[in-house]
Amino acid sequence: MRTAVLSRSMSVGDWGQLVLLGFLWGGSFFFARIAVAEIPPLALVLYRVSIAALVLHLWLGLRGISFAPVLDRPGSFLVLALLNNVIPFSLIFSGQTQIGAGLASVFYATTPLWTILVANLLTSDEKLSAAKLAGVALGMAGAAIMIGPGLLSGLGGPAWAKLAVIGAAISYAFAVVYAKRFKDIKPTVVATGQLTVAAILMAPIVLFLYSPEQIVTSSIPIWTAILVLAVFTTAFAFCISISSPLRGQRTHPWSRCWCLSVRSCSAPCFLVKG
Repeated sequence: MRTAVLSRSMSVGDWGQLVLLGFLWGGSFFFARIAVAEIPPLALVLYRVSIAALVLHLWLGLRGISFAPVLDRPGSFLVLALLNNVIPFSLIFSGQTQIGAGLASVFYATTPLWTILVANLLTSDEKLSAAKLAGVALGMAGAAIMIGPGLLSGLGGPAWAKLAVIGAAISYAFAVVYAKRFKDIKPTVVATGQLTVAAILMAPIVLFLYSPEQIVTSSIPIWTAILVLAVFTTAFAFCISISSPLRGQRTHPWSRCWCLSVRSCSAPCFLVKG
């Protein structure tokens, strides 16, 4: 059954879902770049995960879907929240205080490379192959080509900022492999669970590190960017990313690399230079 899921051809609808997901994730670089101009990175992580979690809890309530599976497996959701939310969001937002959205998206496009390496190391059915490496190369090349000459002019910035985004990509790679254990839970519940746990983790950290004046702004554009980042590029995008039919193909090299290529090229479509 597993082989059939991974090897079946994707329909037009599947590809449309994948492209939509790519543009949603690509847009996150743009809106994050706007928000970090006034909001500290860790506070932005808290806003992103807490607002997204609230939206998804409302959705679960309207649909009558139980949150109980999350309460039954708190340890697993804690790990997923760290790998898929807390660590990568914190690293990306920190990096984007120093580098632009286009450059950040290219470094982030290394995610499939780390994913196949992690999967090769930690799983028995996702081993390294020439096809997967070719898929990774295609995805990364596509990201760079889509951004074009503007990429070369934006290569500045401190090394730590670039390494931070690469670190986020590595964290996501571990999250992709780890998320395979949640196949028995509804995708919206998985998304809600990890974002809820992430919000619980981030709240005391942010309240300890910052005063209210440091994390609250009167800027409407900043709040608009935060809301779009939380509702559309997080809550909505997470539900798509772990929903069927793409859920069964999360580590498939071609589908994941294509998604990341679209994700990376959509950032310069909203071009922000830093």
